Amino acid sequence: MNRVAFSIFGIDVMWYGVLISSGVLLGVIIALREAKRTGFKEDNLLDFLLYAIPAGIVGARAYYVIFSWDYYSRNLSQIVNIRNGGLAIHGAVIAGIITAVIFCKKRKINVFQLIDLVAPSLILGQAIGRWGNFINQEAHGGPTDLPWGIIVDGQKVHPTFLYESIIDFCIFIFLIWFRKHKKVTDGQLFGLYLILYSAGRYFVEGLRTDSLMFMGMRVAQLISIALILIGAALLLYVRGKKTE
Repeated sequence: MNRVAFSIFGIDVMWYGVLISSGVLLGVIIALREAKRTGFKEDNLLDFLLYAIPAGIVGARAYYVIFSWDYYSRNLSQIVNIRNGGLAIHGAVIAGIITAVIFCKKRKINVFQLIDLVAPSLILGQAIGRWGNFINQEAHGGPTDLPWGIIVDGQKVHPTFLYESIIDFCIFIFLIWFRKHKKVTDGQLFGLYLILYSAGRYFVEGLRTDSLMFMGMRVAQLISIALILIGAALLLYVRGKKTE
């Protein structure tokens, strides 16, 4: 499959970048609409995104490079080359949370309100961005005889990018439904996002053949467990605040 979407003045624009950018753009539009609906100051949201999006890209790349250091230590020039993939969503999430905490502290904004605002947009962006893995023929699973398997290097394998994309889209639908039909306490949506996405990612990661490893364990599964615990703690915390 051709990884190049189109060329501008001789510069190839990759499908991987197009899909990630599309996910980000759609997420921003949805977040802005929600900000307007809830009365959250749109200028604050836009200012946050101007920091969070670049921070997320840097965090996603740094995470991937750190846990692939055996390769990048011998190929330093490739550290900044993200055109062919190599962005880890966990790194983006961690960088985004740190950015949100710092930003909200400086602006004196409720951080839980902000992260709830962007949670549905974040998971939708992930659902769309996963298709970049399909274009790059990466982040796939092991051999399978299932009818929906895809062919990579002449072998039929699990389309784990598709599994995760479907899971992410279902979480997006659930969060939108939950936000509209339940009385939501600030922080609750993001807590649900952390738990639901991490549970799905833990399952999908077990099928992948290209997992980043640390001391013989899959890094994404370890991070997923940590995020599930953080999400559960957040839900308990906001529930306790609600009953005070």
